[in-house]
Amino acid sequence: MTKLIDPFARPISYLRVSVTDRCDFRCTYCMAEHMQFLPKKDLLTLEELDRLCSTFIRLGVEKLRITGGEPLVRRDIMTFFKTISRHLDTGALRELTLTTNGSQLARFADELAAFGIRRVNVSLDTLDAAKFQAITRWGRLPQVMEGLQAAKRAGLRVKINTVALKGFNEEELFPLLDWCAGEGHDLTFIEVMPMGEMGEEMRLDQYWPLKDLRARLAERFTLTDLAERTGGPARYVRIEETGQKVGFITPLTHNFCESCNRVRVTCTGELFMCLGQEDNADLRAPLRASADDALLEQAIRAAIARKPKGHDFDYSRQKVKGQVSRHMSHTGG
Repeated sequence: MTKLIDPFARPISYLRVSVTDRCDFRCTYCMAEHMQFLPKKDLLTLEELDRLCSTFIRLGVEKLRITGGEPLVRRDIMTFFKTISRHLDTGALRELTLTTNGSQLARFADELAAFGIRRVNVSLDTLDAAKFQAITRWGRLPQVMEGLQAAKRAGLRVKINTVALKGFNEEELFPLLDWCAGEGHDLTFIEVMPMGEMGEEMRLDQYWPLKDLRARLAERFTLTDLAERTGGPARYVRIEETGQKVGFITPLTHNFCESCNRVRVTCTGELFMCLGQEDNADLRAPLRASADDALLEQAIRAAIARKPKGHDFDYSRQKVKGQVSRHMSHTGG
């Protein structure tokens, strides 16, 4: 079967799937405090999610990341992980993983490990309990810390994803680094992206370019660039003094599109070929139109043929250019 190749000769081998738009946090850069969530009937069922992911795997996807909202608040989500893990057993899927806020890891870490998940990304922007509550609005830091300990006990490798926010966590740069070193967690910093109707001033106020963050690290440590790629957009350095690996996701100061091998599907079956563009394709209709996957496959191929060369996020003129209207929680990051 012909694998998925986009118009710029990039093989599509990485799929990110949001299984819910719901979350038990309300992070200020991700969603509004009083979100209007989707009606249940609009969401793909767990069986439909399995069909959709399995079709992509048949077409060459080797890495599957489950996202949300918060994926672990989706009812019966463990049954999905259990069934989709069959593709790990056959070798068709190289990696099954998820991005989580960590709140439910204490409940589910052992099951996730049993279903073949070897690592998880956990979003964590501060180690200060009061600041954590302020930025997540509803979150409790001790609950997340308990989840991280459960993940370690279950043998899951943890990567901490920290959104770099000017005036919020700048002074935590080195404490975060030290904490991750002590816990054995990898750490990746992410530039805040212009997504959702949050207001331009807020985005510009929050924006902390990672080149500045990296320069601050370089004042204290020796940084060696690594050629390593994990299938995502992060670029990595090794801190020679500690041996730590630190990643930088820089959609604004360094456009990472040239090697993009991934697409995203929302919990309603919208396929976004690019995180930073509005163009999308409806996969729910072909999924529900036939028990056969031919229509679905046809829709996927037609969409990949429209995958753009790159996004156009830009803050350079003190205006949020290339902003997209949907919240980050809609496409799962």
